[in-house]
Order: sequence, then structure tokens, then C-alpha cells
Amino acid sequence: MGVESPQKIGKEAEGTVGKALQVLDMVAAWGRPVRFSDLLDRSPYPKATLYRLLQTLTQQRMLRFDPERQTYAPGLRLVRLAHTAWLQTSLGQVARPHLDALSDKIGETVHLAQLDGGQVLYIDKRNASRPVQMFSEAGKVGPAYCTGVGKAMLAHLQAEEAEQQMQQQSFYRHTPHTITDIDALRDELRVVREQGFAFDREEHEPGIICIAVPILTRAGQVLGGLSVTSTTANSSLKDLEKLLPVMRPAAERIAAEAEDWRFPQTGGAENRTLTQGTDR
Repeated sequence: MGVESPQKIGKEAEGTVGKALQVLDMVAAWGRPVRFSDLLDRSPYPKATLYRLLQTLTQQRMLRFDPERQTYAPGLRLVRLAHTAWLQTSLGQVARPHLDALSDKIGETVHLAQLDGGQVLYIDKRNASRPVQMFSEAGKVGPAYCTGVGKAMLAHLQAEEAEQQMQQQSFYRHTPHTITDIDALRDELRVVREQGFAFDREEHEPGIICIAVPILTRAGQVLGGLSVTSTTANSSLKDLEKLLPVMRPAAERIAAEAEDWRFPQTGGAENRTLTQGTDR
């Protein structure tokens, strides 16, 4: 079902707002309308506290309650806020035409992603000319330590931030090829940083392979990641590596447009430099 445990959803929430957000995460992670009893089984909160939080979220239209089925699901207010946030903060808006062009050119599955709390948030996706069923979909959250796009982003973070993000990995063994400890991940990220791209060698899903590159600002700040995914039945890692000459320019174009969009030059070059420095 793909539902995370309370420990994986986040650290112990502080205050009412933190607890409410954790409950929202639980409902959203379920992937379908969920009953109170199911949430209670996985909730770190007592029955009365969970019920109160759900009632508040429902009254604020962040959740929707179906009285006939007795289930909770994300509400329209939450959907609207999520859409607004996606437009204003994600790479999706500026990357769309570049994803379209890359997908048309190579005919393979293309992913756009960003890091979110040590995990990979898939922002957008283009299916291959011959679609293959896989975990990733726009809006889904996946592990960073065993996906190509996750490793491509982790490898290019500043050392302190990279260490913090690595400490948040679960290191669950999804396949026989999964990296399962932090030292092995450090070694892998060192190679990724040197070569400028990352592989997924069937580390997250059997039969699924990918190659990924980071999307970086001119100063080297990680904005996101771009990956191309295929299957072992259709491609090899060497086949995917041949796509780097078209992937890297696409990532660079996305980065340039995203940086200009996030840091508009309204006050001249001096003001632009100052704005970038404070954002980091």
C-alpha cells in the first residue's frame, strides 16, 4: 500500500500545528480514502487526540469526510493550496516544455524531482513511448538513497546538508541491489559527484534502471534532478549513459530558467547577487 510508518513520516511533531500536519501526511500517504480505525493503528497519538485533529482538519476543509463510507481523504482546500504551491515553488512550471522536448526526443520515461525532507518528491513525469508500470508518479514521494535522481541530488548538496539528508534515509532493502548503510551511500555519492550523474541499478524496483543528473544553479545549488528510466528488458546502463548528451543540456536549460524565475533581475546585477546569497 506504500503507507509510511509514523516514524518515517517525520520526527515527533511539536504543537497542535505540527500534529495536524503529521495527520495530513498520514492521510495523503495512504493513497486512497482511509478509515479512522486504519489511521489509529498507525498514529502516534491517542484515539481522542487523533479524532480531534481529524475533526479540525475536516472543518477547515483540509480533509474531506465521507459519512457513507466513513473515510477521510484530502480536501479541496488542501488541493488548492498544493496546486498554488506547485506553481510558485516547484520546477514543474518552467520545466514542462523541456520535459516534453526530451521525452519526444528519446522516447523513454522522464522524471523531474526535488528533495523533500530527505526523500524524493516527483514533480512531473513523461511516460515512455512504450509505458512501463513503476512506482514513480507525479506527487509521489520515494526514497533518495536507492533512486538515481535521489542520489544525483544528494551528491551535489553542501557537505553538512548532505550528511543531514543521509541521516534521514531508512536504508530498507527493496531489492538485492539496494544500498543498505550510510557508509556505502557515502562512497556511492562520492562517485556520483565526480562523474556528474547517478545510476539506479535495480535498487528500488526489480527490472527498473535509470540514469539521473542534478539540476544546479550557476553557483552549484541543487534545484532538483532529472532522470530517464527504462527496464532491463529494453535497455542497459550503457544505453542510458548514451543519453547524457541530451539530458545535461535539458537540465541546464531548466536550471537557467528556474533561477531567473526565482531570482528576477528587478534591481540590477548587484541586487540579484544579494538576493541569491540570502536565499542560500
